[in-house]
Amino acid sequence: MTKPVDPKVLIVVKDLHKVYRMGEVEVHVLRGVSLKIEEGEFVAVMGPSGAGKSTFMNILGCLDYPTSGNYVFDGQKVSALNINQLAEIRNRKIGFVFQNFNLLPRMAAVENVELPLIYGGIPRRERKERALKMLWAMGLKGRETHNPSKLSGGEQQRVAIARAIVNQPILILADEPTGNLDSGSAAEVMAIFQRLNSQGITIILVTHEADIAQYARRRLLFRDGKVVEDTAEARVQETSSRRL
Repeated sequence: MTKPVDPKVLIVVKDLHKVYRMGEVEVHVLRGVSLKIEEGEFVAVMGPSGAGKSTFMNILGCLDYPTSGNYVFDGQKVSALNINQLAEIRNRKIGFVFQNFNLLPRMAAVENVELPLIYGGIPRRERKERALKMLWAMGLKGRETHNPSKLSGGEQQRVAIARAIVNQPILILADEPTGNLDSGSAAEVMAIFQRLNSQGITIILVTHEADIAQYARRRLLFRDGKVVEDTAEARVQETSSRRL
């Protein structure tokens, strides 16, 4: 009998603190966050405004540093990496999806999707082939040459997802990806995330909406810079109780 393979731990954060200075005032945004996220998880991050969700996501995305504490991503201690190494991780291993899509308005959909490949030095012909393949996978065949202003909100977000996955990242960070969408488009976008997660991509999603969080298999609740609830821990405790 083949022994099951233990899941790989992709993210380890230990005692993360983030403090911003506003004049003489110190604002403590994160207050000792510690957790692990395994490869292939789908995690929803929830909590009220100011709870620390976006700051936490920025640190996970190598866009910001904690004031103190450790962050290990895919076996690498992030604080030990230089600017170029961080940029390479963001380009090759992490895909970003935002509430406001962040598409360049004067570029066609296919050109927007090509951008990470340009930064990665991929030849022009291969860039276009890969970008078109991603757009078609998002159901956007026939919309490739449209600028964002000619696309609906749902279509723009699907272009943004295509751009996020064109480099085949191992992690997608999505910050309120359905915040500007109607319920039908939001459901389509979340179905795409579920499909990508079923293919092995780890997804961490910030949302204020409980119905959107239900698509995830694990939920983290932030309050006052701390994780006050983690459904993964609840499942572990429940499993342990059953064994006893």
